[in-house]
Amino acid sequence: MMRPETEAELAEIIKGAAAPLSIRGGNTRGMAPAGEVLETGGLSGVELYEPGALTLVVKAGTPMAEVEALLATEGQRLPFEPMDHRALLGTTGVPTMGGVVAANISGPRRVQAGACRDYLLGVRFVDGNGVALKNGGRVMKNVTGYDLVKLMAGSYGTLGVLTEVSFKVLPQPEAAACVLIEGLSDDVAVQAMSAALGSPFDVTGAAHAPVGVDGTPVTMIRVEGFEGSVAYRAEQLKGLLGSFGDLNVETAPERLAAGWTWIRDVEAFAGQEGDVWRISVKPSEGPGLVDVLKRSRPDISVLYDWGGGLIWVQTPAGDDIRPYGLKGHATLVRASSETKARVTMLQPEPVPVAALSKGIRQKYDPRGILNAGLMG
Repeated sequence: MMRPETEAELAEIIKGAAAPLSIRGGNTRGMAPAGEVLETGGLSGVELYEPGALTLVVKAGTPMAEVEALLATEGQRLPFEPMDHRALLGTTGVPTMGGVVAANISGPRRVQAGACRDYLLGVRFVDGNGVALKNGGRVMKNVTGYDLVKLMAGSYGTLGVLTEVSFKVLPQPEAAACVLIEGLSDDVAVQAMSAALGSPFDVTGAAHAPVGVDGTPVTMIRVEGFEGSVAYRAEQLKGLLGSFGDLNVETAPERLAAGWTWIRDVEAFAGQEGDVWRISVKPSEGPGLVDVLKRSRPDISVLYDWGGGLIWVQTPAGDDIRPYGLKGHATLVRASSETKARVTMLQPEPVPVAALSKGIRQKYDPRGILNAGLMG
């Protein structure tokens, strides 16, 4: 395993590589492309933090927990609520900021705040030629040509190895509340979540578990902000959603944090048998999609996030769900190495998009040595 300590050392390693490299941050997502392991954990540390400017610059191997702890000292946070995959995948290691960017990792708040890439200001990386490149900066601005900041977010290390990432951060809210509705079917839960998200009450999370922690269905609607505003909006949501069933409002910070971590990290499927898929779909089509899957695999389990626009599905091991008339975009998140060798992790791209993606990879990694085969 190679673990460079500087960008220059990383560039020399890539330039001199004669075979594929398997790029890793903290290795918490269990991806293991063929090749000699190149770990970025040696590129760690905070380069710049300006709380007044809401700006953070860190080396790519910096642990996410270290960044979150630093932001908390100034009452700030990463707005996109990045998921921690360790419970779901049974992995160890430490999530890094470069890994978060490389996989564009976000959480339940994405439905309101946006994704990781939406808060990414700039990147430094070394491409497949061993050349160090920089794009973006420390403020939001429009650019022309390739927007490498956006391209690198979600490229899974196939365009280059990140060395530095810059973010816009936001203040922590003063208070939060969650409206809970119990006993809803999937169809009705999506209607309730859609009504909440379509309201003027600035919902920052909307999720539905057909089997909640206590074994019964629960629908969760979150609001955050100033204490008075949160109380007002929670009360208004109770009135808006009253026709869907009996409502409760949770405001205890510890219980709120635990509940939304349970959703964010898909803890319902942690430690259980079977594969796990992540499906992005129109919220209105989510319950129908689940019905189609259940007709062929009645023993699946599901969890709805983003108001139903994101569905986590646990299936029997080795089953490829894509042939079942599936709409949306399906990613295989957890499976055995045998299944991963047979079933592609990412949703196959339409031919024109695949050609464009291949051309971009050819531009930045002409030898095809960075996480080869991970994205086609």
